[in-house]
Amino acid sequence: MRNVSLAALDSSALSVLPIATDYPPGHLLDWHEHRRAQLLYAATGTMLVETADGAWTVPGERAVLIPPRTQHRVRMLDVQTNSLYIEPGAVPWWPETCRAVDVPPLLRELLRAAADLGRPAVVHGGDASGADGPRARAMLDLILIELERVREAPLHLPIPAEPPFAELCRRYIAVPDAGVTNAEWAADASMGERTLGREFREATGMSPAAWRARARLLVAIPLLRHRTVTEVSGELGYASPAAFSFAFTRAFGEAPSTLRAD
Repeated sequence: MRNVSLAALDSSALSVLPIATDYPPGHLLDWHEHRRAQLLYAATGTMLVETADGAWTVPGERAVLIPPRTQHRVRMLDVQTNSLYIEPGAVPWWPETCRAVDVPPLLRELLRAAADLGRPAVVHGGDASGADGPRARAMLDLILIELERVREAPLHLPIPAEPPFAELCRRYIAVPDAGVTNAEWAADASMGERTLGREFREATGMSPAAWRARARLLVAIPLLRHRTVTEVSGELGYASPAAFSFAFTRAFGEAPSTLRAD
């Protein structure tokens, strides 16, 4: 089903609801939650997903697993999504926190095909017995099998929930300045540099400098769709395109040039 409201279908007895949605560039789905578990797949574009304790930058052909009743918001950058809304009982293995995942080719094609299933499959008794019949039932069952096999993608940035680090981190994500230092963060947080380093590492598992470096790499992902590696590396404060490419490839397992839009 395409561009259909979840609210109109959520009460269906069908355990898996596939809904594809086209979003205008920059569209913000502000803080909200779903009763069902959600697979949010970016067929195109880039999604910026946030929860209270983390942020994920999700390029095309990747997805996020969102647990039921998890507050989140999503910025859509020229995105078409293929979502699945799944009754929690159908996926007892679902993660308890958000997780970005790679989507292998078979699952990718299944998600695309599921988006074209007609609404009658949902409203005829809630058992996928309508116009799409056994094919729909088999397709959705196979999607759940393949979903359990997906691997986590390294697209997560932890965000401490408590001040002062929450404010420092969200401000940096909005304006990632390579010139920011630990001394500046310590002054903003009204603490010494050593205390900042120790408490920040306890909250995130990373040093402040390593966190900022990872944040800049994640910010690069949507920029790379329409700009060159040289342009992005310069904007984010890298000494050279080669240095940026090395850091990006080491962090994400692929060269930044692979994200260039066709």
